[in-house]
Amino acid sequence: MKPRFSQITEVKNQVSARAVSRMAIGRALRFNVSGSAADYMIAYMSRPLMNYRSTREGEDFTTPVSAIYGPKTMIINEYSSSGGDLLPFLFRQNKLGALVGKRTWGGLVGIYNYPVLMDGGQVSAPRVAFRNAQGELGVENKGVAPDVEVDLDPKIWRTGRDVQLEKAVEVTIAEIRRNPVRKPVKGAFPNYQK
Repeated sequence: MKPRFSQITEVKNQVSARAVSRMAIGRALRFNVSGSAADYMIAYMSRPLMNYRSTREGEDFTTPVSAIYGPKTMIINEYSSSGGDLLPFLFRQNKLGALVGKRTWGGLVGIYNYPVLMDGGQVSAPRVAFRNAQGELGVENKGVAPDVEVDLDPKIWRTGRDVQLEKAVEVTIAEIRRNPVRKPVKGAFPNYQK
């Protein structure tokens, strides 16, 4: 039941539109079987607000310029593995927000540098084990459990609804209401003409 690219793009756009308008973000990580350790995404999502800058035109911007300072929610499912296991693990470890969906697959291992066979095929086997900061194999064969479990019902999905996304948006909006991002009141500019 893997979604088509257009569905993924549509979901991404829906979440992005809601994120920008409410100073929050939802990140869909479902069906992610990447082999990439995207720890840089965690660093990006962890960026703290340093300051505001006022322009002559009146529209403030922030340092860092591109960051989301409000609530964050990540959608995961049982098809997320490898990098799709790592990112939710790091998301939770860094206390960035809630995980919504189903437990990830638990295939957080690394493979690399296997020679191509004579017929052009390949064989691979795990060569890298992931260990948490305590030295434990914390994700392999276990996965990462969601904070809010929601099954992606195929019957509902076929009607065009995405109950995992709906729940993620609900969780994010509830967090915005509990803990809104507030811009400070601007002080007056100095008047040097006195």
